[in-house]
Amino acid sequence: MVSREFQATSQSPENALIQVGQGSLMDRVVSILEAARSNVARSVNSNMVIAYWLIGREIVEALQSGGDRAEYGQSLLNDLSERLSNRYGRGFSVTNLRYFRLFYQAFSDRTPSIHHTPCDESEAIAQENALAEISDALETTGRHTGFSANLSWSHYRALSKIENRAERRFYEIEAERAGWSLSVMERQIHSLLFARLLKSRDKVGILALARQGQAVHQPIDVIKQPYVLDFLNLPDQVQLHESDLEAAIIENLQPFLLELGKGFAFVARQYRMDTESQHFFIDLVFYNFLLKCFVLIDLKIGRLEHQDVGQMDMYLRMFDDLKRGEGDNPTVGLILCAEKDEVVARYSILHESQQMFASKYMLYLPTEEELRNELARERDRIQARQQNRGTEAGA
Repeated sequence: MVSREFQATSQSPENALIQVGQGSLMDRVVSILEAARSNVARSVNSNMVIAYWLIGREIVEALQSGGDRAEYGQSLLNDLSERLSNRYGRGFSVTNLRYFRLFYQAFSDRTPSIHHTPCDESEAIAQENALAEISDALETTGRHTGFSANLSWSHYRALSKIENRAERRFYEIEAERAGWSLSVMERQIHSLLFARLLKSRDKVGILALARQGQAVHQPIDVIKQPYVLDFLNLPDQVQLHESDLEAAIIENLQPFLLELGKGFAFVARQYRMDTESQHFFIDLVFYNFLLKCFVLIDLKIGRLEHQDVGQMDMYLRMFDDLKRGEGDNPTVGLILCAEKDEVVARYSILHESQQMFASKYMLYLPTEEELRNELARERDRIQARQQNRGTEAGA
């Protein structure tokens, strides 16, 4: 008698190829082809990034030799754009040439010195040397002096627009490490992620952000001021209910996790905790794998009140007592409110707690000026709090 397994795999050579090893051969072949295509794409991208850096360098040097006359620079770019477009087609507009120049100026310290080809060499030798320059520069990929193979030219074009070097380096590190798409990186830049993470950091902490990206060692490292929730597409109006905010977060969980930051995983909504006489429901529960702790989030439509702080304090104590597992660090609580009351924040447990925090959320992507003003106010509050602590200690 022929087994069913043999009958299934002997119907045709095509079926046998697919079914033997439960499709593992097909999976391996597909993975090889996909990896090859990915490597080719990364290689092409890396070559173009370095090529644009080299072009930008040549443009900068040519403009410098021509002095500061604006008409000279415009004429040079127009002529170069026309010649390159006639030879290579699209991609060499005057606007793009300006991007190449800006790219080089922003990252002029990235690659080692490049050998210049003497002008009397043949075109073939010149092309060979140009490719050698690109290859030499690509050897630095992944180091601080090189360029990431995981970031596209579009990434670097966007990064080139950031004037502050430390801020630019931070976004580059995070984009490479987290695999941000261009749209995600641009949103993080426009929402001033770097500035929002600086609120509780001193000069050493700022340098660490620029050199290493965001490192998470304690709860304060993942807390932002404010949180920008524009992706929820909710109207910024009085009649909004907390249930609307919660439902919108669940529907947009992936961007909300991105806004929360590193290491977060969703656990539950309206998480129920029972005592002998009452039932309590926590709006949102997450777990942070870097901090190795649960994070409870309470949503508030209006101003932060002292009752909100007391409720979160109770939730943290209950959760640690009833739900916290062996190996978990103490639970962290975050109250997301439309407006912070600094009197409540100063004269409540929030003032000293390392496990409970309150942050303002914004339902729209504010302008850079609005965000910087909000961050300035938060910085003034922190400085005033630190001064009060120093005065109390001196007394």
